[in-house]
Amino acid sequence: MPEHDENNKKIMPESGENSGVIYSDKVIREDIVQAVEPLAEDVTQNESSEEEPTERAMSLLDHLEELRRRLIVVIAAIVIGSTFCYFYAAEITAFITAPAGKLYYMNPSEAFFTYLKVSFFAGFLLALPIVMYQLWAFIVPAMTNKERTASLLLVPSSILLFFVGLFFSYYFVLPAGIKFFMGFATENLQPMFSIGQYLSFVISFLVPFGFIFELPLFIFVMARLGIIGSGFLVAKRKMVLFLSFVIGAFISPTPDVFSQTMVAVPMILLYEISILIVKYILRK
Repeated sequence: MPEHDENNKKIMPESGENSGVIYSDKVIREDIVQAVEPLAEDVTQNESSEEEPTERAMSLLDHLEELRRRLIVVIAAIVIGSTFCYFYAAEITAFITAPAGKLYYMNPSEAFFTYLKVSFFAGFLLALPIVMYQLWAFIVPAMTNKERTASLLLVPSSILLFFVGLFFSYYFVLPAGIKFFMGFATENLQPMFSIGQYLSFVISFLVPFGFIFELPLFIFVMARLGIIGSGFLVAKRKMVLFLSFVIGAFISPTPDVFSQTMVAVPMILLYEISILIVKYILRK
């Protein structure tokens, strides 16, 4: 009996050790459960990812709906601006035709449609801030924070530079162009400009300068984002010189060398100004 009791005593600690092992097994099971839970969450996320095409489809529809809404705002702004400018079409036409002097219209409806064209052109310029803002508001959600910061000055600066380009073209380039073309007149060959053709010539001459003057802003934004630097701009100087005359040949209203040069030279000067801005202001 004593020996049996001693064996029992010896067995008790072993049972205690077994209970400790059982406890450790519980701990292991808890660790396994904790390890399995993230896997279950991943499985749930994978199952929910199957619904992503539907969500993307809905977001695409929302995107298209936003585009439609902003286009409606743009069209409404242009229509309202054109309607307002139609009441001052005669004054606007007189301002545009001032560099050429007296003009004529060759058929009864030419003056009427010219007024409509002038009203639309002036109405577009009047609604340009709204147009640019709607465009910016549409693309800004897809931008990163850095790109949004760089684009804060995009809308007001682009509008300002566009009107500066129109101003420069109307007061400096257009009079020189009109004088150049009128220089071919002789005693037997007198210029007689049609109002419709003259207006088309002026618009096709002014608008390209509005976009050309956006070049420094475009380069500034690209440099601010770290895409280009002054070294890159200097290296591409010869290419820009060649492309300026190529672009001038495409967008100039007439195929003569004078008009192409009048378009290309301001573009080259603006490119050189952009290099100075990137190098000494942005220091890139």
